[in-house]
Amino acid sequence: MSGRIRRCSTDHIYTLSLQCPVCGQPTSVAHPARFSVQDRFGRYRRIAKDKAAQ
Repeated sequence: MSGRIRRCSTDHIYTLSLQCPVCGQPTSVAHPARFSVQDRFGRYRRIAKDKAAQ
C-alpha cells in the first residue's frame, strides 16, 4: 500500500491501494506534480501539452 491517496479514473473512487477495489483497474496518483519556479523545462512541457490538446 502506498502513502499517497490514489484515484480510479473509471469509477472516480479515491483509495490508497494500487488497484481500484470496485473495478480492479489500476489507479493513478490524485495529487498534481510539484511546482517549481526554477523549472528549466516547464516551457517545453506546456508547449507540448498545448499541441496535444489541439
